[in-house]
Amino acid sequence: MSAPEAVRSIEKGIIRANPEHKVHAYPMADGGEGTSEVFARYSKGRLVECSVADAYGKPVTARYCWNEKDKVAIMDAASAIGLNRTPRERRNPMIASSSGVGMLMRDAIDRGAQEIIIGLGGTATNDGGMGLLAEFGAVFYDSSRQILPPCTYSLDRIAFIDKRRCRLPRHVKITVACDVKNHLLGENGATYVFGRQKGLYKTQMVQVDEAMVHYRDKIRQTFHVDMDAQEGSGAAGGIGGLLLSVCGASMVPGIELIMEYSGLEDAIAKADLVITGEGQTDRQTLFGKVPYGVAALARKHQVPCICLSGALGPGYEGMYDAGCIGVFSTADRAMDFSTALRTGKQKLEDLAYSVIRLADGLQAGNARK
Repeated sequence: MSAPEAVRSIEKGIIRANPEHKVHAYPMADGGEGTSEVFARYSKGRLVECSVADAYGKPVTARYCWNEKDKVAIMDAASAIGLNRTPRERRNPMIASSSGVGMLMRDAIDRGAQEIIIGLGGTATNDGGMGLLAEFGAVFYDSSRQILPPCTYSLDRIAFIDKRRCRLPRHVKITVACDVKNHLLGENGATYVFGRQKGLYKTQMVQVDEAMVHYRDKIRQTFHVDMDAQEGSGAAGGIGGLLLSVCGASMVPGIELIMEYSGLEDAIAKADLVITGEGQTDRQTLFGKVPYGVAALARKHQVPCICLSGALGPGYEGMYDAGCIGVFSTADRAMDFSTALRTGKQKLEDLAYSVIRLADGLQAGNARK
């Protein structure tokens, strides 16, 4: 369910509960799938399309927000190499590549981009940005001087990197929009924390993390930078580390960028109730995801905030400390994943309806006292 679709479901539930309520809808994103569409809604840009490769080399059409006047491109890596493009049973991060992100960036540069803002959430790759770098001209060789395909499988097979034809976009300001603070390597790094959801088996973790160490060392030998030096270097399977080090990018929390563009804070300051939500609320939410950022703004302006989510995972209680007065899930019975997707919009509408009936009832009760 996209952010605009979720907002629409909540809005329908509110109006169904009380047609007198005035609803101000603000679809949000934090750098993951749909970020460019949300930016297009609030900025002076328009959505443009280009043909790129998905994580497994299949041609796909990706979109990003393009502001012709300011020469700014706002994109999300998931538009090209998103997890959502590949069914769970077919995911294989060992052969997945970030080449499509490089294609996306090159398309923007060919349009004359002077600044690229790129969200890094929801990607299917764990190649350290090897594919992206290859798109800008880097060539990776093994010990037999054979060219390696840019994917996770090749990381520990790199003998040297030929950068003679590498044309990095140093003339373009690059900003990484991301909520991830994990480093590239180790138990709290890209592979161990995010590898499972991308399809890595637990038994592969040590091997892949060690391969990433080898890759980091080869990048350092070639470009004289440390991919693992900054927080966020583990974002998008290491794309964050490549952009921050080799390409000189800066990083900002995705939700802060969206809130700035959208004018959300002014709307919250004038509201009587704020409703936010996401697919699953858990301890990861507390690290800069949309509901956390929205709840923090609501608390700042002393406006009650409620979080509606598809599921509640370990650590969701932290949202109460973040500023929420209620955290609720649409899951009302056991169901398979496909059923949950099919019924999600209606369940979200029904939950919003129930929450507003409760809020209105409490307000009426307080008024009678």
